[in-house]
Amino acid sequence: MLRKTYDKVTALAVRREAPLWLFAIAFAEASFFPLPPDALLLPMALAHPRRAWRFAAITTAGSVVGGALGYLIGYALFDRLAQPIIHLYHYEAAFATFQSGFARYGAEIILIKGLLPIPYKIVTIAAGAAKFNFWAFIGLSLITRGARFFLEAGLLRGFGEPARLFIEKRLGLVAAGTGVLIIAGFLLLKFA
Repeated sequence: MLRKTYDKVTALAVRREAPLWLFAIAFAEASFFPLPPDALLLPMALAHPRRAWRFAAITTAGSVVGGALGYLIGYALFDRLAQPIIHLYHYEAAFATFQSGFARYGAEIILIKGLLPIPYKIVTIAAGAAKFNFWAFIGLSLITRGARFFLEAGLLRGFGEPARLFIEKRLGLVAAGTGVLIIAGFLLLKFA
């Protein structure tokens, strides 16, 4: 099953409309959708290493624009939209922690959490609900999301073919490592 999913994502990554999907997934992940854009960015950068910077820029733009929607949800529509989303993903405790943390450490939270493999929508909604300065939020999101996606793209651009061969040869190990990183991100979210 893992190989089948990998093959499907890889096939999607080389399609002409893949950049549009990449933007859409990055946008959605930053505001309401649980799938991280890395799941498409990585295979796209592996398939076309020379376009890795372009893909990182598309992912960053989608994430920041989606982050603005997440901010709006938290700022203006918290009771109607954000509360159900937080409840759906069982993020009530994490949200309460973020909201109190924004009062003191808003910029640091955005910068650190934007780099980690945790759902960025928590950060965007919390920033809006905490009434964090919108333009500062956009600037910090651009920095942190750009750093994450350009780092990934740079690594894959530099090690494209060997990285692709490593991933394909050790797909189970890579998937397990990714799972550990995601779980670690959720644990950091819960206990940090």
